[in-house]
Amino acid sequence: MAYILHLETATKVCSVGLSKNGSLIAIKETKEEGYSHGENLTLFILSVLKDANVTMDDLDAVSVASGPGSYTGLRIGVSTAKGLCFAKNIPLIAIDALTSLVEQAKEFHPGANLCAMIDARRMEVYNLITNDGGERLKEISADIIDELSYSTFEPFIYFGDGAAKLEEVWKEKNFKSDLSILSSAKGQVKLAYQMFQSKDFVDTAYFEPFYLKDFIAGKKKKD
Repeated sequence: MAYILHLETATKVCSVGLSKNGSLIAIKETKEEGYSHGENLTLFILSVLKDANVTMDDLDAVSVASGPGSYTGLRIGVSTAKGLCFAKNIPLIAIDALTSLVEQAKEFHPGANLCAMIDARRMEVYNLITNDGGERLKEISADIIDELSYSTFEPFIYFGDGAAKLEEVWKEKNFKSDLSILSSAKGQVKLAYQMFQSKDFVDTAYFEPFYLKDFIAGKKKKD
């Protein structure tokens, strides 16, 4: 029996899931305009454990979104995951946030090319394109988007929190959006269990998030 805790903090979604032998048994998540991970993450962990009648001592591993995504969100998620793994002497599993999005989309869009997008500010996104089997057609990158972006992969379904701002840009293209698919711990469940079984763990002490871009601090607004 394997209980795995899943933490997703790469975007504005704060999501915590708990799985048993590769099946989701509890989840708690929210999407707020600001980043609420610092306030919510620990409370969500306690909530899913309580809902499933599971204790910290029952956990066999923790999986966490490794990036790319929000610098602050990733730091909070990875720091929390590492703390749990150290405290309970259990392994840490890292799953990139775009592959996690693809895992969700595969269920709803069989046969389609899948374009996962995480907002990277302005008209830039973090992107991964696969087929419905998960085979990568385009590797993860940070891209500035225009009306011709990714045309060689159409038709495809695009989704994630970077998708909404592209509906107007791509309205004449052979693309379709699914704005219901956002970052969630649900996308980690199957992958994390496979990695747990194959002992595909990261070094808890030295693991760092996959930022892809350098952190740029925003300027404070004047009163």
